[in-house]
Amino acid sequence: MALSKQDIEYVAKLARIKLTSKESEELTEQLSVCLDYFEMINAIDTSNIEPTSQANNLVNVTREDVVNENMSVDDVLKNAPEHFEGFIRIPKVID
Repeated sequence: MALSKQDIEYVAKLARIKLTSKESEELTEQLSVCLDYFEMINAIDTSNIEPTSQANNLVNVTREDVVNENMSVDDVLKNAPEHFEGFIRIPKVID
């Protein structure tokens, strides 16, 4: 599928990209080649191919959610290097 220079300029305008005439010509050729490959891929008969969501048979390893007893605030604060009024104090990381 051949793209015209006007197609490239239109897409560049939509993307708010300024192109020189040389860049426009190069992109016209490069994108036309890409679209030709897409047409070749679309021409492949996949009617006998079973749809898959994954090429290999990986399975997620999951576990059941189990509700456990929560730690008390005092126990949590014992493990914190610094705390203030029931909250863990950490060093500032954003300037």
